[in-house]
Amino acid sequence: MAGLVLDGSNPDVSLLYDINGLAKDAPSWFDRVIEFVGEYGIMVALVLILAGCWWSVRGRGSAEDSVTAVVGLLWAPLAAAVALLVNIPIRGFVERPRPFVDHRGLEVLVAGKTDYSFVSDHATMAMALGAGIFIAHRRFGLAAIALALLEGFCRVYMGVHYPTDVIGGFALGTAVALLLTPLALALLTPLVSAVARSQRAGWAVRSRAAREADRVGEYGAVGGTRPLGLPEPRPDDNNLAA
Repeated sequence: MAGLVLDGSNPDVSLLYDINGLAKDAPSWFDRVIEFVGEYGIMVALVLILAGCWWSVRGRGSAEDSVTAVVGLLWAPLAAAVALLVNIPIRGFVERPRPFVDHRGLEVLVAGKTDYSFVSDHATMAMALGAGIFIAHRRFGLAAIALALLEGFCRVYMGVHYPTDVIGGFALGTAVALLLTPLALALLTPLVSAVARSQRAGWAVRSRAAREADRVGEYGAVGGTRPLGLPEPRPDDNNLAA
């Protein structure tokens, strides 16, 4: 399998040269920016989106909505971790060298990459996070998915992955995040519901102001939200999007 897409006439390789060729024409400072963004920056941005989404869902909608959304946000990084584990045997089976090993003339912005190329860990992790966040909240999720797509472009631009490495990573991350959602619901919903009921740790699921409003609503005051109705896991609930 090591000979996967090594022919320079293959569209995969042609697209690699087209995208990576942009690095040769760009100023050096821009290449350094792309290097940082593609290696670290987008991952940091995805974590910030995750945190911002968590902060938002704690104070909006009903208590049940908050629990359901927090379950999705908790699942997002777990999905990324699972996808990376799944990628270990895939890489070992395909054994595809990095593109700069078999193709000359590439502008490689990050040195020292000696592991196999298919599939891209960065693309896998970014898209798993994006899909997981989308499950919890569509608006934040779309922003995260857009960043994941940018991550894939950066990896090819940097000369460390073929386009199909990135596409494979997108597919793997999305598949893990979506297909294992029912199992994540069943395992995480009781845990998050218990945290939501806790006097000390409940803030992690529901903001203090929202919890006060829930209590007011429970006693029938005007302006209160729905009482703290915490969801039970539903195996057939595949969409947590808020």
